[in-house]
Amino acid sequence: MDYYGSQVTKLIEELSALPGIGGKSAQRLAFHIVNMPKERVEQLADAIVEAKKHICYCKECYTLTDQEVCPICSNPSRDKKTIMVVESARDLAAYEKTGKYEGVYHVLHGAVSPLLGIGPGDIKLKELMQRLQGDVNEVIIATNSSLEGETTAMYISKLIKPTGIKVSRIASGVPVGGDLEYIDEVTLLRALEGRVEL
Repeated sequence: MDYYGSQVTKLIEELSALPGIGGKSAQRLAFHIVNMPKERVEQLADAIVEAKKHICYCKECYTLTDQEVCPICSNPSRDKKTIMVVESARDLAAYEKTGKYEGVYHVLHGAVSPLLGIGPGDIKLKELMQRLQGDVNEVIIATNSSLEGETTAMYISKLIKPTGIKVSRIASGVPVGGDLEYIDEVTLLRALEGRVEL
């Protein structure tokens, strides 16, 4: 039923089509936008249009950027011989926030998932293998600890090992502040296997 008129309803529908935005959140955002000053709404609309026009993939790591080569890949102080493979640009941002990783990245834009019909050719694996033709010492696989992430990690590992390049996998296990009694057996096993000497 149309409570607000076609324009507000259309705005709510468009906002609710965004990932992670349900009906109530879309309604809240729509009302906020409608109550914003006209200039602010135009700035928001322009930012969306400009982002869509100018944002592309970095030609080296395939993260999102508005330049040919992203700031991380173009930074001469980064270790180009160490590549961390992540599933998404959001994962890259999470690692960058730690401020501890000195290497570069490769963004796959997905993970292998036969159930969803996503194969190795649907993500940026071919591009990763092309990068490995250069001077690379280590590939750190930092895909998620989901079934798809683990499948992707194993597939990448099998592709890279014959090249002689070191392949490692990020550790996973018990989160900080986690109660052992509430953590599943697979996570506990991974935590045990990934233990380090103190």
